[in-house]
Amino acid sequence: MTYTTHFNQAGEAHMVDVGEKAVTQRTAVTEGYIEMHPETLQLILAGEHKKGDVLAIARIAGIMASKKTADLIPLCHPLPITHVEIILSPEAENNRIRCQTTVKTNGQTGVEIEALCATQIALLTIYDMCKAVDRGMVIHAVQLLSKAGGKSGRWQRNE
Repeated sequence: MTYTTHFNQAGEAHMVDVGEKAVTQRTAVTEGYIEMHPETLQLILAGEHKKGDVLAIARIAGIMASKKTADLIPLCHPLPITHVEIILSPEAENNRIRCQTTVKTNGQTGVEIEALCATQIALLTIYDMCKAVDRGMVIHAVQLLSKAGGKSGRWQRNE
């Protein structure tokens, strides 16, 4: 298996040259969770948070983050993202919210980092908006579920 590297022959950091790679449709799906007190989750679901619609704001923050990933991750390529979907699903039985993000592009490199960044920022936005009522929230299990496109094709997390 051949791996690209972010280091040149002299050991210096550089951006990988993807110029010779084929343009293909690329998709990545990620997920993550934020656990909280039951009262915090109920506050969010009832729409009674004084800062507004927590889930709507988190969704927008995640979408914005996907588009800014190359500004945050030093050697990440800026990509023309064609689609971002963020699904925030409350799981009352576990006192948490699940974030699932899908990002797509037609390009020469994948969008896994964009999807992971979007998931992290959506969850972090929930934390930021609710920290005054619940500082013990925990963000966890942020991971790639699947990716498609490019030379390596499709990859799916096996559970």
